[in-house]
Amino acid sequence: MTDATTLRDLTTPALLLDEGRMMRNIARLAGRMDGLGVALRPHMKTAKSFEIAHRVTGGAFGPITVSTLAEAEAFHGAGYRDILYAVGIAPDKLPRVQALAAKGCDVTVILDSAGQARAVAEAGVPALIEIDSDGHRGGLAPGDPALLEVGHLLGTQLRGVMTHAGESYGVRGEAAHSAFAETERAAAVAAAGVLRGAGLPCPVVSVGSTPTAHAARDLAGVTEMRAGVYMFFDLVMAGIEVCAVEDIALSVLTTVIGHQKAKGWVMIDAGWMALSRDRGTAAQAVDQGYGLVCDAEGRVLPDLIVASTNQEHGIVALRPGAAGVMPDLALGTRLRILPNHACATAAQHPCYHVLAEGPEALHVWPRFGGW
Repeated sequence: MTDATTLRDLTTPALLLDEGRMMRNIARLAGRMDGLGVALRPHMKTAKSFEIAHRVTGGAFGPITVSTLAEAEAFHGAGYRDILYAVGIAPDKLPRVQALAAKGCDVTVILDSAGQARAVAEAGVPALIEIDSDGHRGGLAPGDPALLEVGHLLGTQLRGVMTHAGESYGVRGEAAHSAFAETERAAAVAAAGVLRGAGLPCPVVSVGSTPTAHAARDLAGVTEMRAGVYMFFDLVMAGIEVCAVEDIALSVLTTVIGHQKAKGWVMIDAGWMALSRDRGTAAQAVDQGYGLVCDAEGRVLPDLIVASTNQEHGIVALRPGAAGVMPDLALGTRLRILPNHACATAAQHPCYHVLAEGPEALHVWPRFGGW
């Protein structure tokens, strides 16, 4: 935390959030879901912030998604009552879920096995069955006989189905993401049909990823969409054409602390402890190293990336093959680094320094972590 009120006063490295960009990103997806007639259940795993949740839900304490029980407990304490814990439930975590429910929180868990279903039913906790729509992670295929077994074991605790098209992060462009969105929708709707056909309740059909949320053209049969990183976006999302670099709301403020001119290096005080080790753009058409370099006002410096990191040092250099020349970045120059993965970079910091009214006006929004 800091009492700094301007960028010049901040101790670096520091996490910056452009509130105007964030609000445009939030409005973009909210408008799209309104047009498709589907409720949005935003995923708060990236933000981990009450102030951001308040803005995402329009101050209405609407339904949210979380990825840890610590998030669920914190957001419930802040007034949120309808929470989906969207990580496969471990039976030993069920007492914490029950404790939340006893405090008035309508918390739903997810699962994909008979063993989990037995434990959840015994605990009296509502659940969604996770559906595998693209082979990305966990879940049951819509045609798997285990789907009905799990459904029957849950009985009255069955809330519905959910899926996540995580493989959509591996393709580029709206057409490819739209195809994944339809695969995601079709799998979830098919699974819901199987359950209903067996006389089981399935009121919730939940889908979502940031790429598919922005590219879906038809959500017939879906009741809610989940997405998270869309609030901030990042270089991975820009690299697969879900957003433009100019939409990225999150950056890390850093200071030039040295030079290795013979090597073409500029040293900064943001290493992997500030930027994270995420190299999510390495497999994309354009490798952004450990982050794309901007000036203090957030303007991209062409072909300049954080090429390497140590714990507290970053090395800024021209990207391989660049035809330009290294700019003169004097000792003490402030720079901003756009992150590969907003979730991972934000997790390195205790708070957001929010650019609310322009580059000279800062607010501090705390964020939390833990499991």
